[in-house]
Amino acid sequence: MTSSDITFYLNGLDGPLRDIGERTRHVIDSALPDDSGALWHGHPTWSLGDKPGRAPVCLLKASTSYVTFGLWRGQDVADPSGRLVAGARRMASVKLGRADEIDPVLFSAWLRHAIALETT
Repeated sequence: MTSSDITFYLNGLDGPLRDIGERTRHVIDSALPDDSGALWHGHPTWSLGDKPGRAPVCLLKASTSYVTFGLWRGQDVADPSGRLVAGARRMASVKLGRADEIDPVLFSAWLRHAIALETT
């Protein structure tokens, strides 16, 4: 599965959710190596490993009224904003119901930290 699968996934979302997904994807794609995104377990996932899900960094997952932007090791990521909500294992995420909730500077900082956790 490839980046085009992510495009297909996002294109299948309703207008506002598609906009949220596309804008968040832009932030993710700017922070991670080319071709690191793929569909894995039915939703877009970005990994540093040679296969989807190997050394996963982040994901997008649409619901009916929001898009979840999650970090696999999000509980280990510095978050002075307090926006990341702890989940299962070491994951943490933020639910995005509106495009104006996307903070490219903050999300990029989270991603840089999450990448560093996977590469050190």
